[in-house]
Amino acid sequence: MLTVIAYGLAVVLNLLVLFIGARFLLAPEAAATGYGVPAKKDGEAGAYLTIKGSRDASYGVLGLALLAFAGPSAAAWFMLIVALNPIFDTFIVLRHGGAKAVAFGIHFATAVTVLISAALLFLV
Repeated sequence: MLTVIAYGLAVVLNLLVLFIGARFLLAPEAAATGYGVPAKKDGEAGAYLTIKGSRDASYGVLGLALLAFAGPSAAAWFMLIVALNPIFDTFIVLRHGGAKAVAFGIHFATAVTVLISAALLFLV
């Protein structure tokens, strides 16, 4: 049962990151608003939003590949390290005047969930 929960949570998290990446690539302004720091409409931020989208999408694909081909231990280390991203995102939102509810309710909560996923994968 633990294996199903560990893999299930990891798959869901990686698919969500892949979705977030795709959203930043396809609807960057809406994705930036959802992130907690809206992008300027003048287009200057377009490259950075594309970078964020491609980074997130590649992390989702990498996480799924590790689960499928390298096993739970490699995926656990990946999740442990990748948890740094939502931790940094928390500070970015706070530093740039975003809502504390978004910073902690989305980004910090995501970091905690990713760390739980890592712990479960280490236990498998």
